[in-house]
Amino acid sequence: MGNSGSAVKVCTDHQGGINWLSLSPDGQRLLTGSEDGTARLWSTADSQCHGHFQGHESYITFCHLENEAAFTCSADHTIRKWDVVTGQCLAIYRGHTSIVNRILVAKDYLFSGSYDRTARCWSVDKEKQIQEFRGHRNCVLTLAHYSSRDVLEEEEEEEEEEEKVSRDLLVTGSTDCTVKVWWVSSGRCYQTLLGHTGAVLCLILDAPNRELFSGSTDYTIRTWNIVTGEQLKVFKEHQGSVICLELVNRHLYSGSADRTVKCWFVDTGERIQTYKAHKHSVSTLKYHAGILFTGSGDACARAFNSKSGVLQKIFRGHKFIINCIQIHNELLYTASHDGTLRIWDIRGICKRNKRRLKKERSVQGRSSQKGSLSRLFNNKVGCMVQQENGE
Repeated sequence: MGNSGSAVKVCTDHQGGINWLSLSPDGQRLLTGSEDGTARLWSTADSQCHGHFQGHESYITFCHLENEAAFTCSADHTIRKWDVVTGQCLAIYRGHTSIVNRILVAKDYLFSGSYDRTARCWSVDKEKQIQEFRGHRNCVLTLAHYSSRDVLEEEEEEEEEEEKVSRDLLVTGSTDCTVKVWWVSSGRCYQTLLGHTGAVLCLILDAPNRELFSGSTDYTIRTWNIVTGEQLKVFKEHQGSVICLELVNRHLYSGSADRTVKCWFVDTGERIQTYKAHKHSVSTLKYHAGILFTGSGDACARAFNSKSGVLQKIFRGHKFIINCIQIHNELLYTASHDGTLRIWDIRGICKRNKRRLKKERSVQGRSSQKGSLSRLFNNKVGCMVQQENGE
């Protein structure tokens, strides 16, 4: 069993639970969105709060951080864009008629999903709604985006002449048990993926392999061909809702309300590892350098050896569910419904894991070399036998 760890720093600036934590692409800043209706900007260099974004009239459900701007969405039905340097609100995107629970920024687009049963596309710079995606029978919980250039062959693209203006597609998962794929330019539904019998809680897209993974309250994960809409595989071993997904090197990690994470080999659908020890639902997970980090409803974060499944460390200190985790420069950041952001030093775990990986590669290398010498010896013996037999 892993040993416990103490936080390097505890940030207590928020007056309500933290619902989401976003890391900027350059790794210099973190953004937290809270039940207190504010977002805060943190420096990864000194772990200090360098920005306080105020203006939402209700709690913040989700946030997204770019290098230059921050985005927040709220139960007040709006999305806001903020200047990360001045803290000034640069834009307010209005149009949704209920809680906005998810946003996604891609290229010059801002996408949003809401309890009003719609997803919407906005121009990031012009504060203007470009498209509305209407067709779900219940709230839109999760989003993904890709370009048809990433998945379609040239001849297939020719079939979509009406969509030539823009080849961008939006994927939405809903509590109506469906996943829908939409052309961004027209708002037309390109595919409706049917098979789940419960709400779709999470999506992971693997555009180069034309695959989409969806996790649901029906206890399953399903794999879809994103071009044809065909259901490829169903992963069925969880005994509770599938809450979060992570895809790394053709290995799919799934966190569930059944208190476990499972690792699946995507190409065969085989479950190759189960990570236990959680005392409540697994709410979030992140893979880093051969280590699987998890956050749970039991208020603990954990680090597992991703290959063996052995628990390496427990991070205790939070009082309520950990909603989100991020990793940067061998520091683990955990954001909780208790209103705190905690920072943990994971250098020791990473160092031990690197040594283990190096040792494994060395052993594999020696085995491979031994195998090669053995084959060479056997080939020589075979040749000698053939010569003696006059073959």
